[in-house]
Order: sequence, then structure tokens, then C-alpha cells
Amino acid sequence: MHRIRAVTNLLDQPHHDGSALHVPEGTPTLGDRVPVRVRVPQAAGVDRVWLRTVRDGEPRLSEAVRDGDTPGGEASFVTEVDVHNPVTPYRFLLDGSGGYRWLDGRGVHDRDVPDAGSFRLTTHAPAPAWLGDGLVYQVFPDRFARSGAASDRAVPDWAAPAAWDDEPAGDGVLAGTQLYGGDLDGITEHLDHLVALGVGTVYLTPVFPGRSNHRYDASTFDHVDPLLGGDEAYARLSAAVHARGMRLMGDITTNHTGQEHEWFARALADPTSPERGMYVWDEPGRPDVATTPDGAGYAAWLGFGSLPKLDWSSPETWRRLVTGDRAPITRYLREPFGLDGWRVDVANMTGRWGSADRAHDVARELRAAVVGERPDAGLIAEHFHDATHDLLAGGWHANMNYTGFTRPAWSWLAQHGSPVAAHGLPVAGVRRPGSAMVAAMRDFDAAVPWSVTARQWNLLGSHDTPRLATVVGSAELVEVAATLLFTYPGTPVVFAGDEVGATGDNGEHARTTMAWDQGARGGGPRWDAATLDVYRRLSAVRRGSSALRDGGLRWAVVTEDAVVFLRESPTERVLVVLARGPWAGAVLPGHLVAPGASPEPLYGQVEVRATEAGIVVPGDGPGVGVHRLA
Repeated sequence: MHRIRAVTNLLDQPHHDGSALHVPEGTPTLGDRVPVRVRVPQAAGVDRVWLRTVRDGEPRLSEAVRDGDTPGGEASFVTEVDVHNPVTPYRFLLDGSGGYRWLDGRGVHDRDVPDAGSFRLTTHAPAPAWLGDGLVYQVFPDRFARSGAASDRAVPDWAAPAAWDDEPAGDGVLAGTQLYGGDLDGITEHLDHLVALGVGTVYLTPVFPGRSNHRYDASTFDHVDPLLGGDEAYARLSAAVHARGMRLMGDITTNHTGQEHEWFARALADPTSPERGMYVWDEPGRPDVATTPDGAGYAAWLGFGSLPKLDWSSPETWRRLVTGDRAPITRYLREPFGLDGWRVDVANMTGRWGSADRAHDVARELRAAVVGERPDAGLIAEHFHDATHDLLAGGWHANMNYTGFTRPAWSWLAQHGSPVAAHGLPVAGVRRPGSAMVAAMRDFDAAVPWSVTARQWNLLGSHDTPRLATVVGSAELVEVAATLLFTYPGTPVVFAGDEVGATGDNGEHARTTMAWDQGARGGGPRWDAATLDVYRRLSAVRRGSSALRDGGLRWAVVTEDAVVFLRESPTERVLVVLARGPWAGAVLPGHLVAPGASPEPLYGQVEVRATEAGIVVPGDGPGVGVHRLA
């Protein structure tokens, strides 16, 4: 893994990112020449800067021009990138005392580096701006709230009824069949909680009928599950969400349907039917192939026969899901539902089977359909591992950022001897130093254009992971994690319950209900009012800061137990201090604040002071500090 040296002050290094201080805002087109800027501190010992691109397979170098100095003594070098491909990589050659070095998205290197870490400009339009206006709040409908009508609905034959305060099953059949009875009108009744939290987008996991509490095994896309209140309740929820100035995003499976889906039923009943061609058929006994009662083999998600895989080489699949009059991808964007976009389940597997790989074509066509129906709609992928190549293809606007945010944050903040496994791995989690977290974040951020990084769905947990409180083991470290979530580039995503201290050992066990009765009383064992206050205050700080919403990222200090970084926009500079424990502290350059000015505390316990020696960051911890410097 690429490592970053733990130094007192990384602000002595040259810096570039894709934010407005370094690259003009907007999406370029092919043939544009885009000016890009590098900031070079005097202490860096750099005299000349070149831009390196690769055109038609051959590296090209062009020297940057020094066009002024900042009040802090940083030299500014500017040159132009010729946007000759839909994704155009570039990096900088630095020359001066000590010999040449390279600057790319992973940092400054005194060695030769591969192109994988280069900065990138792209002609692909970014995610809609509204995705970054507030936090995204994920709701698992069965576990959020019951309306009065929920108790009148018959329990389906597959379900095991549960009382609202029952502990969720963490494994076995019950994990998928335990039914608590939350519904869509229940969500509508509690939207004021979301408004107070600063939610900008409400994201619901699937609402289509299935034979599980998670509903990723849809039996139809034609209507909303009556157990949730049906189409009418979905329309009521949408109207209520939009009336409060929020957005609503759905969740759909493009990789598979449920085994009980009407399409698959017809495919089994009639081998000559058009539905037969909508699924992937293969030889029994091969990996991830399930078997029908008559002995035919069909591809299934990870081999689970209940989730047969769709074949995107079939025109009928396109018609039923995307292009037809009742195709769900576009129909639910229209009234009376009015969804603002989709999160796509296991997007990384959609269109892929063996040597057939249509994933990028599918993603691009899904975007074209969604944006064609609603120009401001969003399309977010679920991709648990390295989504780099998928995010460069012009399909998904962004990804659920497990690899570039969740896993690195967990690895730094996990309690020693954490009871939960490393996410997605059959091994125990491990507590790593701050340098490992930052190196992982920079690796994944550098691999995609800044326009993607700026809208990635960053999360500290979801319905597929253990709960944050269980991973880190203390309220103090929950606060450190939440502060990282609300101050890091991208869109913060909160799984319902994290804001009140929910616990859970794995994805299924983490699907807890909301203890609304305890909330009404001001708190309780399942409703931590102090944690809720942390989330509300941090959300408000982010909403009120242009630097935290849209600014660049510049690492200042990286040590084992603390990290410090700057977020900078053209009008604001914010300093973020995160410490998982006591550390040595640091002194940053005094020019970061105006002469005679003092850092303005926005949040946290760590007090940063401007002195004659510079900006003093104390070694308090665990703790956080968010300060406006300019």
C-alpha cells in the first residue's frame, strides 16, 4: 500500500486538487483547454513545474507559468490541460532542490510513479448538485416506523412477525423473514425528525413486493408492496418529502429479480417465451449457477437460487426495465411518485457474466434513460470493492463509497479487539494508524475525477454492515467518525438509527427499529440524545460552509492517532482536527489566518489558537475541532 510519511506539516508540500481553487468549475467538452493551477509553498524548494499528460499513448510535457504568489508565500503555477479524451489524466513534474519529484492525486513522490494516481478531468456530467445540499438518509422501510394502518394488514406466509422492540436476527432464515411491519405512511409521519437532522435526500431500500423483509427479491416492479401501503402510500410519502424541500431516491435491482418474479415464473413455464431470454442460463454445477426443478441451470446472485440473474443482451430486458411504457427505471420518476433518482443494487454485477461484460453500456444507457426522463435525476451505484473503472465510464454518477471512505475510517477508529469482522472479509478487523487511513483514501480518491469524489456517497454504515457504534465502541469515537463524515469531500450518508446510537454486529443484526417512544421521552437505551445532538450540529455546520460542501481537500498533519486537513473554497477555509487519542500536537503556518484574526470555532472540543509561532493545534484526544480560518 502507498504510505504517507507522518510529518509535522504536510502544508509545506505542493498541492493541487480538482476543486474551484485549482480547476475552473463546470464540465469540459472534448477539445477544451482547461487551466489548472498548482500551489507551491516556498519551503517545498520547487523552481519549475511541468504538466504531464498522455496523448495517443505518448507522454507530453508542457511547462507551467508562475503567475503570482499568495499572501502566505505560496507560488502559483498555471498551465492548460487539453481535454482530448472523455477522461483525461494528468500530473505534475516538479523540479528544484533535491531533484525532480511528481505530484499526483496521492501526493508528492520522490520516485517515479504509475499513471493510476493521476488527476483526471472528465467530460461526463457530474451528479446533480442537490445530492450535496444535505445529508442522504437511508431508510429500511420495515424497521423505521409503523403507521396506524400497519396492524390491519395480513402477515404473508413467508414472514415471522416480530414485536417492534425485538432484537433483529443476525443470521439464519429469520434474518430475512423477521417482519416488524414498518410502512411508508410511518415514514411520512416522522419526516420532521429528518428535517431537524438536516436531511437533503431520503433514500429508501426497495419497496417492491418480495418474499423477504429486505425486498431485494422483487416479485414484480409493477406496483409497490401492499404491506408498505401500496402505490398510494408511496405517492403520499413522495409528496410529503418534496413539500419539505427534500428529495426522494429509490432502490432497484438491475442485476436480478426474485425467484418468484412474474417474469421468471413465465420463463420457467414456457421455454419459448420472451421472458426466457431475459435471464442468464448456464450449465448446472458451474459457479453461481442454480438449478430449476426440471434440471435447467440459471445464473443467480452469488449462487442463491432465489435471485436469478437478468441477461442484458436481451432486448426484452431493456424493454421491460428501461425503455417500455411501464419500465420501472423511468415510470417511478414520473408523478405520482416523482422519484429524484435511483440507487442501483449490486451495480458492479449488472451486465456481467463470464466473458460477457456489458456493465458500462448498461450503466450509460441507464443514465441516459434517467436523465432523459428527469434532467436533474441522480444515479448511484452500489459497488463494495474497487469501482474505479466503472466510475470512469460515464454511467453511474457516484458510488456508495465503502472502499474509499467506510473501510479506511473503520480501520482507523475500530476499537482494539473489535467484535465485528473486517467489512466484506472473513477476517477480524484491525486498528491501523492514521497514515494507513489517509493512504487508502488518497488511493481511491485519486483514481476517479474530482467531480466524482465530490459527490461520492460516504457512509459509516448501512443495512449491509455492522453499526458504527459497535465498530468503534465509544461515544467519543462515534463523534470523531461523524465529524469525519460531515467534513470530508462527498455526500454524507446516514443509515437510520446511527444518529441515535444504534448497535449491531453485522448487516442483518444492524437492521434495528427506531425507538420513537424513547425519543419522545428525551432518550433511552435505544435512543441516545447526545449522539443525536452531535449529528444535528455537524449537519448544520456542513450546511453553513461552502468549504465543507464544495471545497478542496488538503492534508495538513497525518500521525498515528490524529489527522488534520483543510477544506478550501474560493470564499472560505476550514481546518478540521480529528484525534482518536492523545497525540503530540502540531504548529501550522500562521498565514492560514489573516493578521490579527483568530480561528473561529464551528464545532468540537479541540481549541486551535493563532500565536506568533503559527496556528497551534493541541494534542488533545479523543476529540475533534472544526474551525473557520478565513
